[in-house]
Amino acid sequence: MGSKEVSDVDWQGKRVTVAGLGVSGVPAARALHERGALVTVVNDGDDERSRAQAAELEALGITVRLGDGDTLPESTELVVTAPGWKPDKPLFLAAAGAGVPVWGDVELAWRLRGPGAAPWLAVTGTNGKTTTVRMLASILQAAGLRTAAVGNIGVSLLDAVLGDEEYDVLAVELSSYQLHWAPSLRAHSAAVLNLAPDHLDWHGSMEAYAADKGRVYEGNTVACVYNVQDAATEDLVREADVEEGCRAIGFTLGTPGPSQLGVVDGILVDRAFVANRQKQAQELAEVGDVNPPAPHNIANALAAAALARAFGVEPAAVRDGLRAFRPDAHRIEHVADVGGVAYVDDSKATNTHAAEASLAAYEPIVWIAGGLAKGAAFDDLVTGAAKRLRGVVLMGADRALIREALARHAPEVPVVDLDRTDTGAMSAAVREAARLAVPGDTVLLAPACASMDMFVNYNKRGEAFADAVRQLADESA
Repeated sequence: MGSKEVSDVDWQGKRVTVAGLGVSGVPAARALHERGALVTVVNDGDDERSRAQAAELEALGITVRLGDGDTLPESTELVVTAPGWKPDKPLFLAAAGAGVPVWGDVELAWRLRGPGAAPWLAVTGTNGKTTTVRMLASILQAAGLRTAAVGNIGVSLLDAVLGDEEYDVLAVELSSYQLHWAPSLRAHSAAVLNLAPDHLDWHGSMEAYAADKGRVYEGNTVACVYNVQDAATEDLVREADVEEGCRAIGFTLGTPGPSQLGVVDGILVDRAFVANRQKQAQELAEVGDVNPPAPHNIANALAAAALARAFGVEPAAVRDGLRAFRPDAHRIEHVADVGGVAYVDDSKATNTHAAEASLAAYEPIVWIAGGLAKGAAFDDLVTGAAKRLRGVVLMGADRALIREALARHAPEVPVVDLDRTDTGAMSAAVREAARLAVPGDTVLLAPACASMDMFVNYNKRGEAFADAVRQLADESA
């Protein structure tokens, strides 16, 4: 399925309900209205921002209903939803009962692509999506291709697809939410980076979560990229219905086998897209070209390289693109060295899987952790990291869960339990960590939890950590 299918949709007079304002809902409503659809936008919230967005849409002749996102407007023929709305919401149950299809913004963007539209290289996974997509875009740009990092990364796919800019290829980040509502998406090539329990309250089970991630492989034409170290991702490739000739391509931090990318003596190598993959390997880049060269980030680089190579990018562009890439803030970001101790901000590590990868990159560590656990258990995380820990500083609403795991699996590690959840607690946490650390240690903020108990988002949490470290540095100067 693809752009040919779009021409069959007569939008003129079609009654479409757009569920949710915001980054995806507003452009969806505009695009459908411009094509002659009769659009009604429903939104749960009725705050100042929502009212401002509603006023803009109403000025165009679009109906907006604030404060009631549960009721399906009469005569609705199609629902287009923001990705975060849960499948068990009454609106969707009513749509299902009435036989009304539900699309996400990604599905709508896919259907509205014009003839000859840029193919999509898609990335999903529990952790590392944004970094991998931005690495991929950097590699594609280094190859001289017109591209953009779009999707769940913050740039609306609709804006990218319908805008005036012409692209050769798009690097697309897709969340499990977005994939759930995108039944006809067919990427050129796609990668599932990893799978770990996350958003289970939304999906209902790990099986449903994995199945939604696996949708990214459906209909791939060239390559399904999977993580050799995460068997569940390879299982999803096996289950996918792909185009004839599409290949399974693995990436590994070890020595790659045929049809894999991996690492040999500090070199990222390709044994998938070479003439004789049984006997040949193509050098792509050095580990030192990856910034930062933490193990999980090298895995991200290999996945990005695999997708780029699937699109025909030359090895030199992989190297140049990785060298040019700069990671977003709060992703294993070195803030400062104070008194011989490194302070690293990985506030983006909002679940145990991400924190595990972060903790594996340093030794010895004074770990700052805690926040909202989102139903997570911490025993495996603590067991794996115990030998690396110099000490732990805990903060946030669910810190007791981590403290109890530490007591079970790392009882010898000193633990400071900060019984406060105000935003000023971060400064206290940094000072306690500095007290526990000795020269050569890394103080690592890798909370393994969401931030909303104390901060607006993980960015604000990371900024508070960086501010506290800089204040510590000023005092030590």
